[in-house]
Amino acid sequence: MDISPATRPLVEIKGICKHFGEGPTRVDALRDVTMTLWSGEVVGLLGPSGSGKTTLLNAIGAIIEPNGGWMKLDGEVVYDNRWLRSDLRRLRLEKIGFIFQTHNLLPFLNATDNVAVVLQLAGRPREECIRRSVELLEYLEVGHRKDSMPSQLSGGEAQRVAIARALANRPRIILADEPTAALDSVRAEIVMDLLRKLAVEQQATIIAVTHDDKIFGRFDRIFKLRDGRLEDDGKAAEPDVVSP
Repeated sequence: MDISPATRPLVEIKGICKHFGEGPTRVDALRDVTMTLWSGEVVGLLGPSGSGKTTLLNAIGAIIEPNGGWMKLDGEVVYDNRWLRSDLRRLRLEKIGFIFQTHNLLPFLNATDNVAVVLQLAGRPREECIRRSVELLEYLEVGHRKDSMPSQLSGGEAQRVAIARALANRPRIILADEPTAALDSVRAEIVMDLLRKLAVEQQATIIAVTHDDKIFGRFDRIFKLRDGRLEDDGKAAEPDVVSP
């Protein structure tokens, strides 16, 4: 990928390790993981089950604490063998958006309020929350569904609302865990095209854990994990890994 002068690292991690348990039951989920991800990039994270993909995503998202290493997010060193922030919830609200395999929309809120709730948690005024939510739904071409409940949305529409929610606080880092697994091939390609558009227009970094070979060609680079270790430093997506 060509790096423009305006592009800068948004995720830098060095020597990140994570283990669960101790002694004979210890499992090393991440082993000395080092990577640099740039603004405007959409990156795939691949590997067999148990390779550490979701653990790495959760470490970058400040959901779990590593056992060692160093991490810088959007220009701020946030971890150096310990968290340097006391309020990790605020860190996530400020810097990170999450997209999951299932949309996880609140069933008792309509599409607009499902997006607005994230802004309200950040302490924004109600009027501003609604305005921003509608703006995002329009941007993602589901503005006509702003008053619909989750049960009234198609799978693709619900996932777009979930993406709008992830973008609500204008995060520069978006973490997606199997974002297309519940979608058919057409909707999966639409969602990935939207994520690419967002990465470029908002100069964000998007990291997607996936097993879906239909979307490999949508990534700028692909990292492969095995037994908690990166097998390479992020290869450019090549035609021979792209499904027909």
